[in-house]
Amino acid sequence: MTGNIQQIIEARLNRAPVVPLIEASDPAVAIKTAQALQKGGLEVIEVVLRTDAALDCLEAIIAETEGITVGAGTVLDMDQLQASMEKGAQFIVSPGLVDEVAQHCLSQDVPVYAGTMTAGEVQRAYAMGLRTVKFFPAKLAGGVPMLKTLSSVFREMRFMPTGDVSADNLGEFLAVPSVIACGGSWLTPKAAIEAGDYNLITNLAREAVSLANDARA
Repeated sequence: MTGNIQQIIEARLNRAPVVPLIEASDPAVAIKTAQALQKGGLEVIEVVLRTDAALDCLEAIIAETEGITVGAGTVLDMDQLQASMEKGAQFIVSPGLVDEVAQHCLSQDVPVYAGTMTAGEVQRAYAMGLRTVKFFPAKLAGGVPMLKTLSSVFREMRFMPTGDVSADNLGEFLAVPSVIACGGSWLTPKAAIEAGDYNLITNLAREAVSLANDARA
């Protein structure tokens, strides 16, 4: 995996700066969910490791779709990192900053978005060589005002807010220049997935793309 993946991710996030989260226990359902999101214009997807079948779902999406960049989220330790990479994860997202995980990804040119919420954590990430981090939990950690404050100090850092981001506040987060994209699970509601209502997921994705375009305009 090389810097080319990073360029692909950045290009796709420039077009649609939203990263939906997929939490699934059935690979077939995960594939349909990913396809519905892609149909709505979202091409960077995070499969969170919150079910026993999450890695199989990640592998299935990669195998059965084209034009989507698929990463592993909620990666907590080196074992999960290694397992995710073996399944083909193209980027890594973690809720917090684990030095060993971040440093390994940096050494292997694997895009990694480590979770931060304080100035100390952002500074530690910066010292490691990271220039884009997850900001989590975005709303509880201070939301837009906190992001603006961090951005004024860490001028080279870019952020991916995740946690209580929704259609209601997506535009506010994306209006912050240092925000590369927002992550969120509001695009994949469990009730819709259980009902097989993939059209709703596509519509939510389209709405998010529209909101993002308005915010960036």
